[in-house]
This record gives sequence, structure tokens and C-alpha cells, in this order.
Amino acid sequence: MVKAVRFHSTGGPEVLAYENVDVAAPAAGEARVRHSVIGLNFIDTYHRSGLYPLPLPSGIGLEAAGEVEAVGPGVTHIKAGDRVAYAGGPPGAYSEVRLIPADKLVKIPAGVSDEQAAAMMLKGLTVQYLIRRVYRVQKGETVLFHAAAGGVGLIACQWLKALGVTVIGTVSSDEKAAIAKAHGCDHTIIYTREKFPERVREITGGRGVPVVFDSVGKDTFYGSLECLQPRGLLAVLGNGSGPVKDVDINVLAKGSFYVTRPTLMTYTAQRSDLESSSKELFSVVKSGEVSIEINQRYALEDAAQAHRDLEGRKTTGSTVFKP
Repeated sequence: MVKAVRFHSTGGPEVLAYENVDVAAPAAGEARVRHSVIGLNFIDTYHRSGLYPLPLPSGIGLEAAGEVEAVGPGVTHIKAGDRVAYAGGPPGAYSEVRLIPADKLVKIPAGVSDEQAAAMMLKGLTVQYLIRRVYRVQKGETVLFHAAAGGVGLIACQWLKALGVTVIGTVSSDEKAAIAKAHGCDHTIIYTREKFPERVREITGGRGVPVVFDSVGKDTFYGSLECLQPRGLLAVLGNGSGPVKDVDINVLAKGSFYVTRPTLMTYTAQRSDLESSSKELFSVVKSGEVSIEINQRYALEDAAQAHRDLEGRKTTGSTVFKP
């Protein structure tokens, strides 16, 4: 028996239960991984709350690093003893040991720690597909990135800065503004006291930006559209304030805007995409262009408190669990 966090009904952090579970031998195409570090992500709260429904009861968590204990028949790209990491389904990362499809795993290269890998895989791969594939940001451009002091935001600010991009970031406080600026954000907008569309227009001399990366959702959707240049792209990657509903598509006609709702699962569905994206992410971390800021650490049994802190906007950078 091993320990894992599971939930039997949706709701607040209190539904998370720290339980004993059995883990079988890996079947064909599977691997059994003993986690050393587990990552916390906002999507975990969507699964727990029921915003993104899962069959119940369910495990939770999409990101971790650890060591392969065993592999099932047909698995050749990894073996027992390998250090590996993953980001994506199926949920169940909040556990000491788990089974997972082996094709979801990538080897952690020398020079990257388990803690870095667990803190960066989902967030870092999210940044990679956003700025290299959803919209391939070019040197000299200016972009708007919401929640710039969060886990995804801090990686994005650094990576964009390394690409020669000017970053405008929204944050909720002066403290978070300072953190974002220290990681490459050129202009911070404190949305709790400033109207961010007006500030973006001011910063850009009225031009707006070609792309907005928005993980906030409902509260920022229309304001984000106001920030775009004609034919600009709004990439909605999360629902921090709730999902965007009942949108009149005619609002896009103001500037012939594009809107996309991308997901990491789609952009890493092919093994070749997962490998190439991971390789690029590991490269910018090993080079020092991107550092992974782990600002909160919790015991796995304290998952409920970690969710409260994340939803209460008390966290910055990445958060990890130690099983």
C-alpha cells in the first residue's frame, strides 16, 4: 500500500482525502513510477471543483518527477532506474507511486533536478506551446501576459525576454509586480487598481499588442480583446476567475480578432511533439535563460491547504509537494 490524494465528490479543498491505495505491476505500455517531487497546478483545482469533470472517485494531479520502478511489455524508451518526468493525464500525480502510460514520460537530463522538473513540466511546456507554436513570438514584439507572477507567468517572462520580446504583465499587488519585473517583465500593470486595457494602449503608444496570453478567463476576456492590434490573437489558457460564457462572436469583428483555447494535451498528443517541446524546455533551463522559481513546498498530505493558498492568490512561482 502507498499513500495518495484522491477525491470522491467535487467541491472545495476539503474534499481531498489522503488515502492508502494499491499499485499493481505495470501492464503493456505502462510504467510504475515512484515520485520524488510532485507539481501543483491551477488545473488541479478545476478537476477538484468539477469545472473539468472527472469520473469519481479520482486521483488528482498532472505533473511529477521520480524514478521508474518497472515497465510493462513493449516499453523500450525507458527502463527501471531512469529519472523521468511528465505533464498531462491521466490524473493521479498526487501519490507516492503510480502507474502511467509510458509514452507520457520523458527522461530528465543531467543538469536538471527532480524538483526543477516537477515544478516546470506542465508550466514550462505550456509556455513552450504558447510562445513557440500557438503564436511564434518574434524579437522586437510586445505581448501581454496575464498573471505574470504565477508559475507559468514567471517562466514566460524569462523566456520571452531571452527572445528579445517586450513583456507587459498583469499582477495583483506591488509585491507580485516586483517579482515579475525581476524575472524579465518590462511593464507591470496592477489590475486591482489600474484598467489594464488603457495601460496597454498607453504603453504601446495606442497600437496595442499582437497577442494576449490570458489564464484569468471571465474577468479579463473582453479587456484582453481591447488590447489587441487588428487581426491580433487572444489565447485563453485558463479560467482563474471562471470560464468565459455566452460570447457574441461579433465582438471579434472590431479588429478581425482571433481567439483560441489551446491545451497542453493537444499540443503534446504526439510523442514527437512531446519530445521536441521537452528538449527545448530543458535547453533553456540548462542554459540559465529560464530559472524555475519554487516558492512553496508542502507535504503531500497537506494538499488541501496548498489548494487554498493557490486559489487565494497567496502563491508565486511554482509550488511542489514532497511525498
